[in-house]
Amino acid sequence: MDHESPLFHDLFGIPWLDFDLSTTLMTFISSVIVFIICTLAARNLKMKPTGFQNFMEWIVDFVKGIIGDTMDWKTGKVFLPLGLTLLVYIFISNILGVITMGVWGHELWWKSPTSDATLTLTLSALVIVLTHYYGVKVKGFKEYAKDYVRPVPFLLPFKIIEEFTNTLTLGLRLFGNIFAGEILLSLITKMAFAAAPFTFIAIIPMMAWQGFSLFIGAIQAFIFTMLTMVYMSHKVSSDH
Repeated sequence: MDHESPLFHDLFGIPWLDFDLSTTLMTFISSVIVFIICTLAARNLKMKPTGFQNFMEWIVDFVKGIIGDTMDWKTGKVFLPLGLTLLVYIFISNILGVITMGVWGHELWWKSPTSDATLTLTLSALVIVLTHYYGVKVKGFKEYAKDYVRPVPFLLPFKIIEEFTNTLTLGLRLFGNIFAGEILLSLITKMAFAAAPFTFIAIIPMMAWQGFSLFIGAIQAFIFTMLTMVYMSHKVSSDH
């Protein structure tokens, strides 16, 4: 893309520390949208759900299914709020830049926050930290530490390396898919304007790609949530 994200340079007086304003803005917008969706879904709850409440309960059941496939429900039920939040938040964040892209001057403001590796790697790091926390909380530190030398102590360095690779792959997979989708959408949009007066011809592939990007956004939100529960089950379950 020719457009650059607006940066606040030299944050806190540190020359090499840049602060991406657009990512921060879009992260905040995503959070507000998720909050509004969950608030509306929780209002006027009925024993026989209809409409939006029915849709949200379907999402809750979907997340329950993810947890049930990775660990015992008695152990995993505590992670339902985490899984639900990740699924909804990541999906909303993925599709914001697909719906439209806001460019003012040469600066890209409106985009998917998950198209920034800083956000996705931060999310993945938080997930890995949570897995360690709950692993110690559920098993106790002594039993948790023994998992790193099972079945043989020789595996200890490999299991330590695995923690770093899990963080990188979890974050970079999400970033790569969303970033690539936005680049291609930007290229199709440029082709549409360059092909004037045949712009309407380029609208068809642009709409097709937007639909495909919505699908990819949903799949990536599912994969991130699923892998989160898989990593969590490895830490809290005795057999995995």
